[in-house]
This record gives sequence, C-alpha cells and structure tokens, in this order.
Amino acid sequence: MVRDLHAYVPGEQPKIRGLIKLNTNENPYPPAPAVLRAVRKATDARLRLYPNPASAPLREKLARLHGCAPANIFVGNGSDEVLACLIRVFVEPGAAVPARHAARATVQYLWPCYSLYPVLAETHGARAHAVPLEPDFALPAVEKLRRGRSWRFNAALSLITTPNAPSGRGYSTPELEALCVAQRGPVVLDEAYVDFARDHALPLALRHPHVIVTRTFSKSYSLCFQRVGYCVAHPDVVAALDKVRDSYNVNGLGQVAAMATLDNLPYYRRNFARVIQTRERIRRELSGMGWDVLPSDTNFLLARPPGPPASEWLARLRARKILVRWFSSQQLAPFLRITVGSDAEAGALLRAVAAIRRREG
Repeated sequence: MVRDLHAYVPGEQPKIRGLIKLNTNENPYPPAPAVLRAVRKATDARLRLYPNPASAPLREKLARLHGCAPANIFVGNGSDEVLACLIRVFVEPGAAVPARHAARATVQYLWPCYSLYPVLAETHGARAHAVPLEPDFALPAVEKLRRGRSWRFNAALSLITTPNAPSGRGYSTPELEALCVAQRGPVVLDEAYVDFARDHALPLALRHPHVIVTRTFSKSYSLCFQRVGYCVAHPDVVAALDKVRDSYNVNGLGQVAAMATLDNLPYYRRNFARVIQTRERIRRELSGMGWDVLPSDTNFLLARPPGPPASEWLARLRARKILVRWFSSQQLAPFLRITVGSDAEAGALLRAVAAIRRREG
C-alpha cells in the first residue's frame, strides 16, 4: 500500500537568507557561459513542441565521448529515472514471485549508499537487500562475500555506488570488476561523482553485457536544475529501458543544456580541478583542527568532529549560517557530510569550525 511506503528524504532546502548550502553536493560553479546562452536561445517558440522523444542527438554526442555506439546509451530524467527504469526492467515485484525464487525480486546494494535505492525497490514492490560495506567503507572482497553468504550472487539487480556516497571512498576498477564477474545477475555501477575521482569503471559496461554504468549531469556539470542522467550498457539493455521509460522523458531544455555542456568540456574539467583542490584544503585544515576526515574521491567529505557529537556540530554550524548534512543511522551518526563549496564558502566553513573550537576550548 502507498501509505506504507517510505519517501526519499532529500537534503534540506534552506529558507534562511544568506545560508551557505553545503548539504546537497551541488557544484559551486555555474554552467559554462555557452551553456547558459544555449538554454536562453532555446526559450523561444519551440517551447510549444515536444522534445526529441529518445534524446537521440544527446545519445550520439555521449556515444562519441565514450567511444561506443548510440545504441549503448540511454538518457533519463536524471540518473534517478535511469535507476528506476533498470529496476522495472530486471526486477519482478515481490508479490508475484514464490519464496523459492526470491532472488528474481531482489534489489541488493552495499550499505551505506545512495538512500534512494531502498525507496525505488520498495516502490516497485521488490525486496530490498542491504549488505554492509567494511567498517572503513571499503568494498568487501568477493571471497569474503561468498563466505558470509549475505551477498546474493544471483540477485535480480545489484547496485554499487562508486565512488561511494556518503563516505566519498573511491573503488578501483579491478576490485569492481572482480565483483561484477562473480555476479550472475546485472550490476549497476552508479558513478554520479566519478569526475572528482582518480579512477572510473565505464569500460566495464562495454566489456561485460551484464554491467551498467550510470552517470549524471547534476554533480559535475552544474545541471541539477535540468535533471539529465544516462547510462552506458549493452544495446539489449538499452532497448529494454526504452520500452519502460516515460514518453518524452527528458525535457527539451535539459537536452539542449546537456549537449552544450559536452561542447564545453575544458571549462568543466578546470572546475573539477578547482573542486578537488578545495576539497583537499578542507580535508587538510579540518584534520589539523582534530577532525577525522575520510579520504574522498567526490565533491564532499565525510568527517568526524572532535568533542561534541556530530548532531550538535550540525546545529552549531547552522547557527552560523552554514548548512551541512547529518545522518542518524548508527554507522554514520558520528559524522557530518560536507559538500565542497567555493573557496569563499570553504573559508567561511573553516572559520566557523575554528570559532566553535575556540569556544569549546
């Protein structure tokens, strides 16, 4: 029943004037000027028309970028829609599956991860199956998963966030491939943050027919407002996704913005470098103030503050008009997740932390 479902809980959208928003992993830098011009130019009489139903021109550009065929590309209304469509394609609703065939209705994932996964599984009527990461958020080795018997190698769909959210930990392509090869069912590698990482696993989607790599224009490319995501997969998977997606699922301005983005990649690559540089500055300076900051391959940091609990630090930073993210689950409760903002925002965060520390001392 719908009344029993649990909705996804997004990061808070601030209503306080002047609040520095470091809680939803948005890129601190705007889209390229050429992208803004392309969107403005497209706000003309064509708004009365339907957009390209299959995002075909965007698929072609993405195929050229990734060295594959357009038939390997599926575009969705954000990578969230791509994930939802993958569940529709591969997972049977649990009520229709006998207990002995439970794997056919199972969506499994390594936890903690993107908290939308269990919501999508539950909405579809599937069985959500969470398997814990290592205490330091590392991927468990395949042999350990076999011994533990908690990971289901025949699950209908397996989801792996890489780099991991909310920890920020990156995973190497060889360790991801080892897990994918051992898996009998399809595996999704969710690379929402990959442009801030040292490694990426996209070749695995072109090497193994059961591996799908999802990406988004939101985090790296400053297009959260437009909601454009995609996956790279075997053509048979893409053809199945096209059968279950909504009609005209990607809005026209989003397609225009994404295509213009792909024409201006040097601008964004400079921004990736700026974010990484600021990330390392925040990590270094917080560590110097007694915080336990996990290594990150993303545009955010997971950090354990000293002294008062993380929930209290959340309130104290908010009182200084800085909004970060806190999760109440046992494994994450000691930490704050901090989005890497601009240099000015990073400076404000660090000054606030120092001031709170002095007050505590």
